[in-house]
Amino acid sequence: MGGRKVAKKNQNIAMGNDSQELMAALAILEKEKNISKERLLVAIENSLLTACKNHFGKNENIRVEMNPDTCEFHVIADKTVVEEVEDPVLEISLAEAKMHDDKLEVGDIWQQEIESKEFGRIATQNAKNVILQTIREEERRVIYDEFNDKERQIVTGIVQRYIGKNVSINLGKADAILTKNEMIRGESFSPTQRVRVFILEVKNTPKGPKIMVSRTHPDFVRRLFEEEVAEVREGIVEIKNIAREAGSRTKMSVWSSDPDVDPVGACVGVNGSRVNAVVDELHGEKIDIIEWDENAAVLIQHALSPAKVISVIADSEEETAKVVVPDYQLSLAIGKEGQNARLAARLTGYKIDIKSETQARESGEFLDYDEYEEYDEYDEYDENYEEYEEYEELPEGEYEEIYEEYPEDGEYEEYEEYVEYEDAEPEDEEQ
Repeated sequence: MGGRKVAKKNQNIAMGNDSQELMAALAILEKEKNISKERLLVAIENSLLTACKNHFGKNENIRVEMNPDTCEFHVIADKTVVEEVEDPVLEISLAEAKMHDDKLEVGDIWQQEIESKEFGRIATQNAKNVILQTIREEERRVIYDEFNDKERQIVTGIVQRYIGKNVSINLGKADAILTKNEMIRGESFSPTQRVRVFILEVKNTPKGPKIMVSRTHPDFVRRLFEEEVAEVREGIVEIKNIAREAGSRTKMSVWSSDPDVDPVGACVGVNGSRVNAVVDELHGEKIDIIEWDENAAVLIQHALSPAKVISVIADSEEETAKVVVPDYQLSLAIGKEGQNARLAARLTGYKIDIKSETQARESGEFLDYDEYEEYDEYDEYDENYEEYEEYEELPEGEYEEIYEEYPEDGEYEEYEEYVEYEDAEPEDEEQ
C-alpha cells in the first residue's frame, strides 16, 4: 500500500450570489434578533452535516469548511482509495480516483467536495429546520439573558389582556405575568395601559423565558425610592429595611453614611415631593419613613411612630421588646387591626408587646418616673456614704464628736470622760 496522499479539493468555486445573500441574511438576524454571527454559522454547519447524514445515511467522514468573513462554505467528504468499493460513502475505487488525480494510490485519501444541490428535498428540509430551531433557541437565550440581568429591577410594560385573574404584560421582546396576588389591592388595568412592575423572577423554559412580575413586593418600593432620591441611588442614604402591606401602608427605615445628610428628609424631599411621587405610583399607599438606629430600643420607638412611646425594654437575645405608651396613645400604637404594631415588628425583627401606662403599672412592669427620681436623689452614692450611715446610727450627743479629730497622745482619757459625761442622765448632771 502506497503512502497516504491527500488530493486537492476543487478550489474553483468562488463566492457567488448565494454567499452574498447568506451574509446579508446573517447581518439582519444579528441586528434584529441580537444573535451572534458565529452562532448562526455554527447552526449552518450543523444543518449541512444533518443534511449529509439524511442523504448518505452517515456523516462520519464529512466535514464543513466555512469562511466566517465571506460566508463561503465547502462540504468535504474524505474517501479512502481502495481496489474494490464496499461502502461508496467512505471509499472510492482506484480507477475512479485516478480519473481525478493519477498520482493517487490505494490507501490514499481523496477529498471529494459535495454540492448541496445533490441533497434531496427531505434532507434539505431537515437542514432548514435545524437552522430555524437554532435561531429560535438563540432568540430565547438572548431574551432570557436580557431579562435575567433585569431581575429585581423595575421595568415599564403595556397591559395586553386578562388571563383569568392574572394580567399579561408586554415588556417589548417578551410577555410577563402579573398574578392576582402580586397586584396592589383594589387596582385594575385596561388594555394598552402602561404600567410599572418589579421583575420578581425569570425562568428559562423550553417554550422561552417565563417572567413573573410584582407590584406588591417591598423591593418595588425600594427601587422607586432609588429612582426618586439621588442620595439613595448614590449610596449616601441606605434603605435598611422595608415592611409593607401593599395598598395600605409601608414602613421604611433609612440611615445616612454622611452626618450632614438627614436620611428621612432626603427621602421625603422638599414639601414631600419625593415621597409623594412614590405614593402616587402606589395609588395613595401611606409610607412611614423612620431613621434607623443600631440601638434596638430606639429603633422600635421610631418604628411605632406616629405613636409616642414612654419606655422600651428590648431583649436582643430573645428578640422581644416590652413597650409602654400613654393610655391615649395605645390604639394609635397598635393601629387599625394591629397594623402599626405588626409592621413595626416586621421592620425591626422583634416581637413587640405593647401596654398602656395603666396596664404596665397594674402588672408591676412599670416604675413610676417621679418615684424613680426621688429614689435616685436620696440614694446617690458618694465617697462619704459609709460615714453618713455611721452618723445616722450614733446616739444623740455624739454627732459632733464623730467628725472631730482624734485626740493626741495623752488626751485620750479626757475624751472618754467627755463621751461618758454626754451620756449621763439628767439627775446625775444636776448632782
